[in-house]
Amino acid sequence: MLRAPRAFPYRLLLPAVVAMLAVVLFPLLYNFYLAFRNMSLYHYADHRFVGLTQFRQLFSQPILYVLFGKSLLWTALNLFFHVAIGLFLAILLTGPIKGRAFYRTVFILPWAMPQYISALTWRGMFNYEYGAVNLILQRLHLPAVPWLTDQVWAFLAPVIVNIWLGFPFMMIVCLGALSAIPRDLYEAADLDGANAWQKFRNVTWPQILPVLTPAVLLGTIWTFNNMVVIWLVSQGGQPADQTHIMVSYIYKVAFTYYRYSYAAAFSVIVFLILLGFVLFTLRRAAPLEART
Repeated sequence: MLRAPRAFPYRLLLPAVVAMLAVVLFPLLYNFYLAFRNMSLYHYADHRFVGLTQFRQLFSQPILYVLFGKSLLWTALNLFFHVAIGLFLAILLTGPIKGRAFYRTVFILPWAMPQYISALTWRGMFNYEYGAVNLILQRLHLPAVPWLTDQVWAFLAPVIVNIWLGFPFMMIVCLGALSAIPRDLYEAADLDGANAWQKFRNVTWPQILPVLTPAVLLGTIWTFNNMVVIWLVSQGGQPADQTHIMVSYIYKVAFTYYRYSYAAAFSVIVFLILLGFVLFTLRRAAPLEART
């Protein structure tokens, strides 16, 4: 039998490599290029190199630190409830429950739906007068909530939507991790007289942590960079641009104010923040992987 040429596998990989260079590497390098220039609507054709001017301007403005705090809060709230709800449902669905397949299908639906459709639907449900959420609250004899007009509630509304969209992913991850735990460990814990909490703390949690760690890492990056939900639910950061996180503000600066280099410098900062977080997390997770 004739052997295929050694170059043949590389020819098969070539389209994927070209696509990755075109849609990932080139935009990344071009973004760094713009960050050190003064490209805007007024200097679109004659932009020039300005060094660290954009970065000095960013670090001298309070908006950077305010948005960073909101981005951290947005990410922390979402990740906490993603993991908590996902793990709770996964534990329930691995137990003796009737209709397990049906519930698994129902709970995965939010993740399967396109984000923009879910976000726009939820925005209608958050309407003060006619939205389903306030109508339910009124049926329960609770006051209506200004979900889209008060800056605190307008920030919490996208959080609620993103929690609803994100917990199925963590549930699937936890279901896979739980199904891989040897039953012998639980039998040994039963022989030792461990209660439900002790079995979770000493058996379940250590066993699923190596699987959950990369999922939380990915979820953190996705959530920190998730502009779609907060942009559509808050209608572009309303009221009065008080509900922006870093990525949504970058989008508005670039495509509403046309300050391309300023937005590019801002996105470089976001990139470095996430890169630092990833490297720190991987370094801390390395001993955990070595033990497994």
